[in-house]
Amino acid sequence: MAAAVDGRPVNGQPVNGQPVNGRPVIEQRGLYYDELAEGVVYRHRPGRTVGEADNTLFTTLTMNMQALHLDEAWSATQPFGQRLVNSLFTLSTLVGLSVAQLTQGTTVANLGFGAVRFPAPVFVGDTLYAETVVRSRRLSSSRPDTGVVEFEHTARNQDGVVVATATRSALMLLRPVDAGAATRDGVRSDVG
Repeated sequence: MAAAVDGRPVNGQPVNGQPVNGRPVIEQRGLYYDELAEGVVYRHRPGRTVGEADNTLFTTLTMNMQALHLDEAWSATQPFGQRLVNSLFTLSTLVGLSVAQLTQGTTVANLGFGAVRFPAPVFVGDTLYAETVVRSRRLSSSRPDTGVVEFEHTARNQDGVVVATATRSALMLLRPVDAGAATRDGVRSDVG
């Protein structure tokens, strides 16, 4: 890690959140394990409008040559009457919409996905909105500075119709001790 020179940032970035030119630095981040509350609904904004290029690029990059995603003329003859947005794009967007608010810089890793459902189709031009509920959380038994959180994500389109749901487990960092948490023998006393 580069060191600050005369209190100035290196490569435009503050070092370790230290003040820059005497000004405090607030960096956007997600929530730490101990800041996440079970049962709370976290609404993620802004939404994301799905464009033509999104669906085509995602579909071709992932080698999913399903005509339902690529061939408008053929898809017009199918039950939905038009192309469907790739469901894995929908899932990726659903989780992605939650990152800035919940996990940016505060997660160690995704541990896995549980039930994933797509109860209604997504079409080019739809706008996706997401919300997340923390279903459960527990301290990690193998990593003392982390906890395991189970998220339940829901995506709705612009009409409020649920288009995707997914459960996801993630290994989340505890709030750093230097951020004001009390400790006893290295164990956080404020985590419940």
